[in-house]
This record gives sequence, structure tokens and C-alpha cells, in this order.
Amino acid sequence: MAEQRRNTRSARTVSKAKPVDEYGHLQPQAPEIEEAVLGALMIEKDAYSIISEILRPESFYERRHQLLYKAITTLAMRQQPIDILTVAEQLRSTGDLEEVGGPFYITQLSGKVASSAHIEYHARIIAQKFLARELITFTSNIQTMAFDETQDVDELMQQAEGKLFEISQKNMKKDYTQINPVIQEAYEMLQKAAARTDGLSGLESGFYALDKMTSGWQNSDLVIIAARPAMGKTAFVLSMAKNMAVTAKIPVALFSLEMSNVQLVNRLIVNVCEIPGEKIKSGQLAPYEWGQLDYKIKELYDAPLYVDDTPSLSVFELRTKARRLVREHGVKIIIIDYLQLMNASGMSFGSRQEEVSTISRSLKGLAKELNIPIIALSQLNRGVESREGIDGKRPQLSDLRESGAIEQDADMVCFIHRPEYYKIYKDESGRDLRGMAEIIIAKHRNGAVGDVLLRFRGEFARFQNPDDDMIVPAPGEEPGTFKSRINNDSSSIPPPPAYPPQEANPFEGLPNSPLPF
Repeated sequence: MAEQRRNTRSARTVSKAKPVDEYGHLQPQAPEIEEAVLGALMIEKDAYSIISEILRPESFYERRHQLLYKAITTLAMRQQPIDILTVAEQLRSTGDLEEVGGPFYITQLSGKVASSAHIEYHARIIAQKFLARELITFTSNIQTMAFDETQDVDELMQQAEGKLFEISQKNMKKDYTQINPVIQEAYEMLQKAAARTDGLSGLESGFYALDKMTSGWQNSDLVIIAARPAMGKTAFVLSMAKNMAVTAKIPVALFSLEMSNVQLVNRLIVNVCEIPGEKIKSGQLAPYEWGQLDYKIKELYDAPLYVDDTPSLSVFELRTKARRLVREHGVKIIIIDYLQLMNASGMSFGSRQEEVSTISRSLKGLAKELNIPIIALSQLNRGVESREGIDGKRPQLSDLRESGAIEQDADMVCFIHRPEYYKIYKDESGRDLRGMAEIIIAKHRNGAVGDVLLRFRGEFARFQNPDDDMIVPAPGEEPGTFKSRINNDSSSIPPPPAYPPQEANPFEGLPNSPLPF
């Protein structure tokens, strides 16, 4: 019994000797290395230029070391010499000399190092410790708020993403590169472009005239496609996505903030199967249209098209999803519909303009990071509606909504303009504009600007090349219209299928006699 009591007591003693205290950790720090770096800065005149991009005053753990480095930074910006005397004088002028420890401490620091041989390596250790402290502070704050039941979890997640984005941006410094490997890379790209038979260096959109002017969508470019509502922005990018993913088998990611993925796919079905959208909605298809649907919808199966319809997508969520799509599915281009519906929640802004500026800047950074083109749709303000005349209705760069940063960050800005919408049926040269759309390249950082004319098929929500599927008008029908009496036929007998598109002039070689229409 006595032996049992002794064993119990000893067990208690052992359990007391090893307390588990998860809050007893020291903050990541390296005071000795901080002293070595500051000492090296005061004995070598070129030492500051080596570490100036790595460290900031707040990178140091000790308060006095922060004040010392701030004084050194101030001297460097004024192009004044950095040594024991000048640093002490600078601290004296700001009233911080005594807080640092006086001239004695400064002299002591310079005596602890012999040279600045390893200053860059030491500076990176200090930067890593600072980043670790930032993460600890960030996670502890998030943990505290997560325990608070009054906090909205979705909002908390947005805040966490925003703050984590800020911390990661601090650590994403890219070093310079000597020009030789860059020349080699540029030469290889030139060789690849020369080997292509289509004469393009980027991704083809499927619109020949547009591809000729842009040489294809280029890697790391941010392309803004802007228009007023009802001009066909979504129809344009869907037609392009269809050309790329379905026809050319190029992996495409489409982020739709405006429409659900089912609505998008329905519009794709309308586009590919050439069945009017109202019939797809109602399901009232004629027998031949069911056959047409079953035959053409097969083209969409297994297409490398990835759709995300997350509403109110933040730029930080986009980064995460885009990286995964590129890594797992080899996505070559990202399309966002549309820019003004995105947000940068989790970060504080004085105005919506500042937020949009951050979004556009982040999109450009993401395009560079992933080395793929990013196409973002954008709304235009009402300035177009207030202007008069044929040229007045054409969009301008100043019409871009909510931020001038969009046109600054973008490598290319394109406008979609349909003169027919404004009851303009002919241009100045007398060219028929019914059923046509102008793609206006207003800004092109690496190429020409100009206009490209495409055909717009509103009933099929489709843009296409002007010479694709040309239909010879029937007697009495106006050219440029694509009306079909077949679909209005109420008889129970299904009409015959439409004639296939003509590859050549069917009247070529006939005698020169007047045509019946």
C-alpha cells in the first residue's frame, strides 16, 4: 500500500515536470544577426546597396535596431556617408540617440564584425524571421476572430485572403536577370513563331482578321474587352472560347460572375447547334432541330473548357483557382466576365476606383506570373450614349468605367461596337453595317491599332468571320438578314434541312445572263 502511494506521488511529480504550454514559444528572432548586419552597414560603404531591397526598418525585431536601420536608410537616400559618426548624428537630430543606447552602443556594433562578406545571407535570415512573425500575428488574429460567434465566417475568409495576399506580395521580389538568357528565350520564341504556318506568335482566337492584327493573344498580356450593355460581350468571348476549346482544343478557363454555368452552357449550345436561344429556353424544338441538336452537341463533349460561376469572386480566390487550373489542366488562357463584378475584399480602400485599380493591377501581375493571356470584360460608362453622330457612338478609352488604371495596366484594350444598335446602317463609305460588329483595338502595347469587322448573329449569340457561312438571300429578302421562314412554319411536317454553306461561287461558269433576283 505504501509502495503504491510512493508510485502515485512519483507519477504526479513527473507529470508536473513537463508542462505543455503552447503559448510559451519565443517570437522568431535573430538579434545577433541583426547586430552583425547593422555593424557591417557602418563599416562598408557599399553594404547598404546589397540589402536595401531585402530589408525594411520593421524587418528588425528589436526597437533600437529598427531606429538604427531607419537612420541608415535616411542617410543613404540623401547620398550621405554611412559610419558611426553620421549615424549617431542622424539619431541625435531625430531625438532617438538615447533610446538606441547612445554612441557607446553604436560603436559596440561596428566592433562586432570584421567585414560585410555575408551581409546578404544574414539579411535574408532577418527577412525570413520578420515574415514568420507576420504570419504568427496574422494567424493568431484570425484564430481570435474565428472564436467570436458574432463574426461572419465568409467575410472572415475574405479578410484572411486579403491579408495573406499582402504578406505574400512583400516576399515576392524578383531579382534582375542578365540579358543573355532573355535573348535566347526571345530567339526561341521567334523560331517557334516562324515554324507556324498561320503566321501567329500567340493563341489564335478563331477570328482571322483579329488574329492578323494582334498576332494572336500573347502570353503575360492583360486584354480588356469593353462595351456598353447588350453589345454582345459575353457572346464574343463565348464564340472565341468555342473556337479555341472546341475547334483548336486549347484549354480555356472561363470565370463567369454574371451568369450561372448552366446559362453559359445553354448559350454555348445555341452558338454551336445554331438553334435560337428562345427555343432552347422553352424546349419547343422541331423534329429536325432535335436531330441538329443531337448531332452538333457532341462537339462540346470533352472540350477543354473549364467554367467557374462563383459570384462576387475576389481577386485572391481567382489567383488560387487560376494557379490550380494551370498546374492541373494546363490552361492556356483565362477569361473573366466581367471585371466590375470582382472585388478585393479583405483589403481597405478609400474608394471603388482604388479597389478596381488593385484588381486590374493584380490581374496584370497574375498574367505575368502564370505567363498566359488574361482576357477581362469591362463595362463602359454612359458617355457613349450622350454623344451624337456616327463617330460619337464609337467607344473611347475615356469611357472605361470606374478607373483609369484599367487602361494603364492593360496591354490591349478592345471595344465592341455594333452600329446597328444605334440605328446606323451604313458607314461613311456606304458599306452595309446590318448584322455587323466592329472590334476596335484602341490600345495595343506591342502592335498596331485599328478596326476589325465581324459578323454578329444575334439569334445564335455568336460572332463569326464575315465570310463564314455566307447565305445567298432568297428572292425578296434583304442582304445581311438571317431570317428563316422554316422556324415560323406551323405545319406538322418538318421542313427540309438547310442547305450546306457554299465553298465557292455556285454561279461561276454560267453564261452572262441576268439573274432572276
